[in-house]
Amino acid sequence: MVLALAAGLAVLAWVLGLPGKVTLFLFSLLWVATLLAHLVLPEGHSVRLAVGGDVNAWGLLGILVAIVLAYRAGLRWVRARVRRPEAARGGVFGAAELERYARHIVLREVGGTGQKKLKAAKVLVVGAGGLGSPALLYLAAAGVGTIGVVDDDVVSNSNLQRQIIHTDQRIGMSKVASAEIAMKALNPFVTVVTYPERLGAARAAELIAAHDLVLDGSDNFDTRYLVNRAAIAAGKPLISSAITQWEGQISLYDPARGGPCYECLFPERPEAGLAPSCAEAGVIAPLPGVLGAMMALEAVKYLTGAGATLRGDLLIYDGLWGETRKVRAARRTGCAACGGGKSAP
Repeated sequence: MVLALAAGLAVLAWVLGLPGKVTLFLFSLLWVATLLAHLVLPEGHSVRLAVGGDVNAWGLLGILVAIVLAYRAGLRWVRARVRRPEAARGGVFGAAELERYARHIVLREVGGTGQKKLKAAKVLVVGAGGLGSPALLYLAAAGVGTIGVVDDDVVSNSNLQRQIIHTDQRIGMSKVASAEIAMKALNPFVTVVTYPERLGAARAAELIAAHDLVLDGSDNFDTRYLVNRAAIAAGKPLISSAITQWEGQISLYDPARGGPCYECLFPERPEAGLAPSCAEAGVIAPLPGVLGAMMALEAVKYLTGAGATLRGDLLIYDGLWGETRKVRAARRTGCAACGGGKSAP
């Protein structure tokens, strides 16, 4: 009788799609009822005969099940602690963080001091698409402490050819939410702040002023000019990149420290058809990965003080022919955005 009831409960739970905890509760009620039948009813009663066995057997079964459940709960707790260790507070690295960032710490140009700078840094990334995907992943992997992500779009099937931070299972999800899942899965020690919105002038000024560095991976000139002017007003450095088909470009725009701004190099939008979007002209899948990784590398160099950044240089990459070249860039006299040779606003 008990076995028949248990089988019925299992089928009912499967048909109704009941959660595991609810199903376990129903089985527990059945066990308690069986135990009470043996304890309360007199020996030889028809119900006691129907449930079979004796009270000791049912009590032992309950103890064994409790031990198994306790073991599984403890195992889940241990696994959770191993997979999601807590970061040490106050800028101090815990043992897990030291092991994670060991390849950075042994680099003479980064070391422990540089890694602490990364942990204390706040970086804003505009766009969680082709360029933003690798940049966000590598910023998280590198241990940048706080990473803000701005994008108002949702993941679509056509994105997945090149936007490696997203997955097929997250089609239809907000891109910033999808990016946060991937970044936290890669590095639970970083803080990810999402902004599922389209930037306006006031909001851009607010967000950029709250961060140490801005990475612009947007795909339109309106956003690029908006981000550039907000970065100038806040005195924050801007790493901006653009891609099309087989080619890409990247530079660090930093007029507050002597470099040109984005509008110094690109004062006017190109004529219609001269700079088609990826949707119009196409783009080879690994290209945004190359340029996005360069953006993250420039960010790490800037934040740690390692090497020479691309301030004052425009790097152009041709993936089709495997060529890379640099073009010197200076502030443009009379620039409407940064003032050219004058002090930055």
